[in-house]
Amino acid sequence: MAAEAVRPVGRMLAGSRTVSRRHALFGGLCLCCLATAGLSPRAYAESFTMEEAGPGIFIRKGLIADADAENLDAIANIGFIIGKSGVLVTESGGSLADGQWLRGEIAKRTDKPITHVVLTHVHPDHAFGAGAFVADKPVFVGHAKLREALDARGEFYRKRLADLFGEEKTGPVVYPTMSIADTGQIDLGDRTLTFTAHGPAHTTSDLSMRDSASGLLFPADLLFVERIPSLDGSLKGWLKELERVKASGATQAVPGHGPVRVDLAPAMADLTAYLIALRDGTKAAIAKDVSIDKAVDTVAQDQKDKWKLFEHYNRRNVTVAYQELEWD
Repeated sequence: MAAEAVRPVGRMLAGSRTVSRRHALFGGLCLCCLATAGLSPRAYAESFTMEEAGPGIFIRKGLIADADAENLDAIANIGFIIGKSGVLVTESGGSLADGQWLRGEIAKRTDKPITHVVLTHVHPDHAFGAGAFVADKPVFVGHAKLREALDARGEFYRKRLADLFGEEKTGPVVYPTMSIADTGQIDLGDRTLTFTAHGPAHTTSDLSMRDSASGLLFPADLLFVERIPSLDGSLKGWLKELERVKASGATQAVPGHGPVRVDLAPAMADLTAYLIALRDGTKAAIAKDVSIDKAVDTVAQDQKDKWKLFEHYNRRNVTVAYQELEWD
């Protein structure tokens, strides 16, 4: 997989380097943040708390940071929903250790069985905690394209996580056992979770979920708040899928990154504004025959003060957008 990950894509532009697909594939996991010492299990456990985002809905706010040996990739919003018949894990965490912490939090609040674990997309900060739940024998729910994405990237991600904080804390690649190609539902007895499989957007395997009891939407990384969005699928597709999210009728949501619960309309407006700035700025650079090397330093700079980690991800987003839009 490592060889595939560095295969050049796109054309060689005058005065610019060939763009490495490895940069686009890693989608939110920065290897430059390798730390030399991790937190003790007790210190790690005491670093996070669960917030009740709705009746029976518990969410942990992820750190606005890159994965490193200290945070064990605990950078996404993860949590669970308690129903009459069992527990559904909304996001499993970024590592085996993160997933084990989440499982412990579930045990503090209920002795109901963990019946479902949702894998909202391929990125490791959302999927690599799944190994902590394998012994529960739940249904692992994912997009119909997730298996393909995990085949292509799963082992690559696993090895890079193991480089960060060791094999024993990383966990295995876990595949979905229930695939959603369009829509689907899960009944927890007193509440129903309705799933939507999205076209290429943030990634090629984005899955959103709506809870009937609270009305909350769980768009996962289709919605970033505070933390700059990470483009790893299709810019045009993401803007298209956001229209579908708006049409869901939900008024509040649990984003993949940011506060555990937000008003959907303003959060969507902020995200859309960034993606439009990225699209329009990239198109303008291409039209003027500006190389990728120069475009990454100029496109969407008016958004700089609106997003945390902007310097970490905007350049990569421009690179991915340029590859998509240069042949339009």
